[in-house]
Amino acid sequence: MLVVMQEGAPETQVQAVIDRLVSLGFTIHRSTGVRHTILGGVGPRDEFDPLDFEMMQGVKEAHRIVSPYKLANRTFKPEGTVIEVNGVRFGSNELVVMAGPCSVEGERQIQVAAAQVAACGARVLRGGAFKPRSSPYSFQGLAEEGLRLLRAAADAHGLLVISEVMDRSQLPLMLPYVDILQVGARNMQNFSLLKDLGEVRKPVLLKRGLAATLEDLLLSAEYLLSGGNYEVLLCERGIRTFETATRNTMDLSAIPVLQKLSHLPVVADPSHGTGRRDLVAPMARASVAAGAHALLIEVHPDPPAAFSDGPQSLFPDQFADLMAQLRIIAGAVGMTMAQGKGA
Repeated sequence: MLVVMQEGAPETQVQAVIDRLVSLGFTIHRSTGVRHTILGGVGPRDEFDPLDFEMMQGVKEAHRIVSPYKLANRTFKPEGTVIEVNGVRFGSNELVVMAGPCSVEGERQIQVAAAQVAACGARVLRGGAFKPRSSPYSFQGLAEEGLRLLRAAADAHGLLVISEVMDRSQLPLMLPYVDILQVGARNMQNFSLLKDLGEVRKPVLLKRGLAATLEDLLLSAEYLLSGGNYEVLLCERGIRTFETATRNTMDLSAIPVLQKLSHLPVVADPSHGTGRRDLVAPMARASVAAGAHALLIEVHPDPPAAFSDGPQSLFPDQFADLMAQLRIIAGAVGMTMAQGKGA
């Protein structure tokens, strides 16, 4: 159920509609836009007539939401969601770049990486402290020590921190260190984790699963939104197909489709999307042209020596060249490049 209030409707009228929805068993989610307050009611499937709400004072229109994802739906917030984290805005006309190594390997490595990406204009430092690896013998991350090093490096260079949470038990440990919590492709449908993240008041970047449809992704986002966390970033990171030339098949069409279906900001990850260093820059450029609000890119001071994902990590000079190209493309599609302290 979606109720759009008239422009300037007083709070008494808004509250009257909320009370009516609650009396029918709906859970209410409120979105205040530039001109209208929108009330999303999630709950009973019993018959009710939207016309009853349209007759109430202050109501502009009322609709049933037939989509299975109610709160992630574009109709809930037609103007789009903008998520601001310490001055960095996701979902606006500013392109935000998040960059850094796949995993935190040590103090010098992450400090050097932070300095390099900040100097090129990145706003967020990425790096894994807990690593989901296919093999139990691969590097699994430095855990809390990795989080501490990541936070220190980001603070030293004026960056935010994004890092992956793998399990609900890691949340209390991660919250003091991380500005944006990343849910990886393997955990997109870890519903226990999503429910806990719905209660967290920090942004969550939700990656599309390896074989997930866009509806699957939006339904996973719905878990976060229905829990009360409205700061959700949708990330296209490639899906698994029969193609073997790349690590994954990056679905660029997902970017404009998601923007049509949902109000949530869309992020592209060309590093995991292709798994090949030589393809990261072309797909990053194409992602911006397709309308991505932000990019997540792996950059390592010495990719051949990386503990994980070296083949898809850019060298620092490659990243610098890419950032210069992205500024041009962003301008061509009506965006600007968000500038960091180091740029």
